[in-house]
Amino acid sequence: MKSGERPKLVRGLRQESRRFRLLVIVVGFFLVSLTFVVISKPDAILFSLNGKLPVEQAPTSILIKQKVDSPPATSRKTATDALPGGDPRVVDDEADVRPKGTKREEEESRVLSEPDPTSGMTELTANKDGGGRKSDEETLGGEGKGKQDGEERGHAAEKHKVTLPTVSNYTIHDSEDTENGKQDDGTGSDLQGSKPLCDFSNFRANVCEMRGDVRVHPNATSIMFMEPAGSQRDELWKIKPYPRKGDEFCLSHITELTVKSSKVAPECTKYHDVPAVIFSLTGYTGNLFHDFTDVMVPLFTTASEFNGEVQFLITDMALWWTIKYHTVLQKLSKYPLIDFSKDEQVHCFKHVIVGLHAYMEFTIDSSKAPHNYSMVDFNRFMRGAYSLPRDTVTVLGEYPKVKPRLLIIKRHRTRMFLNLDEIIAMAEELGFEVVTDEANVSSDISKFARLVNTVDVMMGVHGAGLTNCVFLPQNATLIQIVPWGGLEWVSRTDFGNPAELMGMHYKQYSISVDESSLTEQYPRDHEIFKNPIAFHKHGFDFIRQTFMDKQNVKLDCKRFRPILLEALDNLNP
Repeated sequence: MKSGERPKLVRGLRQESRRFRLLVIVVGFFLVSLTFVVISKPDAILFSLNGKLPVEQAPTSILIKQKVDSPPATSRKTATDALPGGDPRVVDDEADVRPKGTKREEEESRVLSEPDPTSGMTELTANKDGGGRKSDEETLGGEGKGKQDGEERGHAAEKHKVTLPTVSNYTIHDSEDTENGKQDDGTGSDLQGSKPLCDFSNFRANVCEMRGDVRVHPNATSIMFMEPAGSQRDELWKIKPYPRKGDEFCLSHITELTVKSSKVAPECTKYHDVPAVIFSLTGYTGNLFHDFTDVMVPLFTTASEFNGEVQFLITDMALWWTIKYHTVLQKLSKYPLIDFSKDEQVHCFKHVIVGLHAYMEFTIDSSKAPHNYSMVDFNRFMRGAYSLPRDTVTVLGEYPKVKPRLLIIKRHRTRMFLNLDEIIAMAEELGFEVVTDEANVSSDISKFARLVNTVDVMMGVHGAGLTNCVFLPQNATLIQIVPWGGLEWVSRTDFGNPAELMGMHYKQYSISVDESSLTEQYPRDHEIFKNPIAFHKHGFDFIRQTFMDKQNVKLDCKRFRPILLEALDNLNP
């Protein structure tokens, strides 16, 4: 071998050795990767579907809010129910002060879309009875594949399952079935039986109630009831969870939710072992009467049975309202509120109620309410929530030096007592200890509740301030002064009937023409004094402006005196 060829041979051998080592490294890496894929199944770790679709893969017909017409109204209403002035039956310009900026702007925060035609979902229409129940067939693609994937990946999903804490900062553990990988198989749906998901038969409020595997997805404004394999249930409902059914103006400010049965849904990201109640705070809240007739009473009726073990989810959140009534909300639920509009989780519950049970104004129909709750129960609950000491009035003579107390609700802008000092003097002459105060939306409700609970008789002109009768002790007397204008039936419906149902005495005093300040605006032979009911045909705006906003009261103390004497008689043993 020539002397020049030997170095070349050595260099060639070295290069071949490097190539061989590189090849061994590549092959070794490939074999290790293949072994990892076969043994550990990283797809199961990453996706852990358990037979359900993750949020980003759910059909658009689930995740996109569909714009459909609201179900036709079935409630009894006046011709002016939908007017911007609110409920025509209770007008209180001094209490109807609603903080601004509490309404979520739906049009700016959500994109409305028609159903994805590729999803296989058929648009459904409401029945003629206004029930909103859907009867056409509806299918969602991907059911078979989801089930097959669940069977193939079930073991891995179970192995890597994580229990997440709820918003209440408590760790809510899944049931034993969940820990065994059975949470998502739909067997919980058997609890629902054949009962429809929603009941739209009530003239005042629509309510949906589901028991089983229920997915609440606020970001998609949807509540999905998971169906077991082989189920033929096919339901889709649209509901606005605020109890003013038929009031189109009011409901136009309420977010519409979709309640549906389904075999495909986003995967749970939070599990809860307590029921959920979903309701809205927008509408007529901000008026003391509506705070109670539209929210407080219905919420008590719906949630009391859970003894605080219930999660509230609020659409159209009004933070100022929750702060004002935090004492009551904390009494009904032990868990922090969930703001529906700002939550992106997929919450899983075994029991969900959408909407609130409501009946007549400011009352509970005990024959229809859960557990036959009544207004006596509500009065007891409100006194307990604010730790009020008096459960019943003081009997005359029980404490010789203690006078019966009379609270006069005064007003400063409309429906004022023009001779308040004269009324106070007459009441004191009869033996009352008189206190006066003004109740409006800005009042400290806890402080005012304590004041109301100390009295035996409360009186005032028709208005939202009389709603404070919920804090009166049992057997107290409520006296309502009815302004001129044919408002007797409305006044009794709004405050008379509720007071009596709470176990109180009720007296209604209708003023005469001479006691009305309208005599300073119209001649005595005007039709407004001869036939005031005839003016109701002009609509609620006229009624409000004429008989409410522009009328004050000068009580005829001689004529009114017997009413206070009857109130004293009610305090006798």
